[in-house]
Amino acid sequence: MIRFYNGRTLEPCGVTENEIWVDGAAISYVGPGREDMPAFDRQIDLGGDLVMPGFKDAHTHSGMTFLRSAADDLPLHEWLEKQVFPREAKLTPESTGAFVKLAFLEYLANGITACFDMYYHTDEFARIARDWGFRAVLCGSFTVGNDWSELYDFYDRYNHGFGPLVSAQLGFHAEYTANREKLEYLSKVCHELKAPVWCHNSETASEVRDCVARHGMTPTKLFDTLGLYDYGGGGYHCIYLNDEDMDIFARRGLWAVLNACSNGKLASGTFHLHEAMEKGVKLAVGTDGPASNNALDMFREMYLINIMAKLRQEDAAAGDPALILDAAVSGGARAMGLDSCDAIAPGKQADLVRIDMQRPNMRPVHNVVKNLVYSGNPGNVRMTMIAGRVLYEDGQFFVGEDAQSVYRDAERYTRQIVTG
Repeated sequence: MIRFYNGRTLEPCGVTENEIWVDGAAISYVGPGREDMPAFDRQIDLGGDLVMPGFKDAHTHSGMTFLRSAADDLPLHEWLEKQVFPREAKLTPESTGAFVKLAFLEYLANGITACFDMYYHTDEFARIARDWGFRAVLCGSFTVGNDWSELYDFYDRYNHGFGPLVSAQLGFHAEYTANREKLEYLSKVCHELKAPVWCHNSETASEVRDCVARHGMTPTKLFDTLGLYDYGGGGYHCIYLNDEDMDIFARRGLWAVLNACSNGKLASGTFHLHEAMEKGVKLAVGTDGPASNNALDMFREMYLINIMAKLRQEDAAAGDPALILDAAVSGGARAMGLDSCDAIAPGKQADLVRIDMQRPNMRPVHNVVKNLVYSGNPGNVRMTMIAGRVLYEDGQFFVGEDAQSVYRDAERYTRQIVTG
């Protein structure tokens, strides 16, 4: 057992000074110090630091680390067609695995305890997550060129074949890389499995405009009309949802995953946060891939989401740091089907992050939540724990592999693909 004490705890009720006890993979106790304590394997004196639930990166393409700073400064579709797709065609399971390991190290160092990933060579991704002890949810990335009958195997394989830390949700890449026949088939699958469905949705104005030209309706309305949202799910980006789309999201209980840094870097647009909050749309936060961001940094996402909301509304009071922090932590967990990882409470999974409150950017402590959102950064992450295992602490990784060897492999494969 592990005991965290003499610090702060970010709970659903707010910031407390409660202790946290971890027994195996789960939290066994949250509350004041007690005399009747069990024997602990480790006791961690926080010295005033904060323990919070880990960030859940609710939209990623982890294997794209090889394109970090190599595919920049282009609009989305030109970026995809000219920089991304030709290079991704050269990926192998081995090279993708090297790039996924690099991403996992970045997640851990940045306090991210789970990711919702859409990419290639999914067996290699799932194997690494299982072996390293990283929590991961895979989302199908099916396009019109795939055999969509494999959806059944995808869903079963990753929900049952790689241990308790790996799971899967139904998904496809986007409306513009599918067709109506494929989407109707997916609707049949999701109804048989009673499963939510995910995809990129309304990321650019041209995506929505072209969908309306093809189908006479927006992507969101098309998917809803076809029954794809009958069991929930949601979309990534969601910048160009109109009022009717947002009403569908609210009515269906769908999740909009916000990706402010990627959207800003690709000049795609800004999410309508004020309108979504008014309609009660459920929110999560993701980084998108490291080729379009370029960092896997949830602190930066939270900051930019709030800042862009203020600019969009021309109102310094717009945005809500507490809501966006909740979206980055608990909202992401629930969106990904990780309800046991959404909060610090007895019985929940011990997916925890220690935040260094002794750094100058976190002082004075007027408001812990606002410090996290407006001034926090990955340098404040001292420890990342997943399912009760410490995988990162004070600059050291405990994943069974040397970080320098991960860097070397990623560099070697990158040279072969990008410059070879």
